[in-house]
Amino acid sequence: MKDFKGRTAVITGGGSGFGREFARIAAGLDMNVVIADVQQDALETVRTELEAGGARVLARQVDVSSGDQVDALAVATEARFGAVHLVFNNAGVGSGGLIWENTLRDWDWVMGVNVWGVIHGLRAFVPRMLASAKGDAGYTGYIVNTASMAGLLNAPNMGIYNVSKHAVVSMTETLHQDLKLVDAPIGSSVLCPYFVPTGISDSHRNAPVDVSGEPVSASKRAQQMMSQKAVGSGKVTAADFAATVFEAIRDEQFYVFSHPHALGNVETRMKDIVQMHNPSDPFAARPDVRTKLRDAMAEVVAQVAGTGNV
Repeated sequence: MKDFKGRTAVITGGGSGFGREFARIAAGLDMNVVIADVQQDALETVRTELEAGGARVLARQVDVSSGDQVDALAVATEARFGAVHLVFNNAGVGSGGLIWENTLRDWDWVMGVNVWGVIHGLRAFVPRMLASAKGDAGYTGYIVNTASMAGLLNAPNMGIYNVSKHAVVSMTETLHQDLKLVDAPIGSSVLCPYFVPTGISDSHRNAPVDVSGEPVSASKRAQQMMSQKAVGSGKVTAADFAATVFEAIRDEQFYVFSHPHALGNVETRMKDIVQMHNPSDPFAARPDVRTKLRDAMAEVVAQVAGTGNV
C-alpha cells in the first residue's frame, strides 16, 4: 500500500501508545482517521489533538471484546467516510502471573481484548474491504494486527499474555495466506514489539470491575512490577515504532519488529522445536532476571503477609 492521502484508517486502541502514534501519522498523511478506545478521556484527548491539526476524525468508545460494538464501529465508519483502506487491530491488554494462578476472569478479559478483539476486527472489516475492491478496480487495502514478541516466545510468568499473542501471530499468518488464496488486493502485517513504553503494563486500569476487584496473586503483582520497569526503560519509543510500521506497510513487509536483535531468541526456540529439544532456559544469558523475578515474588508475599491482605 503506497497511497494514503484521502483514504480511511481505522485504529483500535487509538487513545494511547501505538494507536495514538498510528493516528498521528495517518492524520499527517491526510487520511480520514477513525479512532476507537475503551477509555473515553484518552480517546477525546487524541480526537481534540488531531482535529486541532485539521484532521478528519471519527472517535468512538468501543470495547473490542464485543462483536456488536466492533460491528457498530464498522457501520459508523462507512457512514462517515465510505470505504475503509487501512485497519489497525491494535487494542490490547497485558496480564501476567503463574499460569495456574490466572483466574477465569483473567482469561476472559485478556483473550476477549487481545484475541477476540482481532477476530471481531477481521470479521467486521475484511468483508467490507473485499466488497470495496469488487466495486473499485484501483482499490488497495491493508490490515495490521498488533501481536508481540510474546507471540513468538514463551517467557515464564506471562502465560496468559503469551497465549493471546501467539493466537494473533497465527491468525495474521493465516489471514495473509487466505487473502493470497482469493487474490485480494489487501496486504497484511503482524507487529511484534518488544519493550516499548506504551502504557500496556498499566492496562489493568481499564480492567472490568470483576477482574480489577479480584485478589491479585503474588506472581501477577511481581510480573506487573517487572513489566513496568522493563517497558518503562525501553529506548525505542511508540512514535519510533509507529514510523517503522508505516514503512512496513509501504513495503508490504509482513513481520515487523521493534527490536530485531531479539530474533536470536526466536531462532533458539525454533531450533528446539525442529531438533526436538526441551525448551531452552529463557534466562540463560541473563540469570539475574530470574533472580529479580523470584525476589519480586518473595517481596510481594512478604508485603501481603505484613498487611494481612490476600
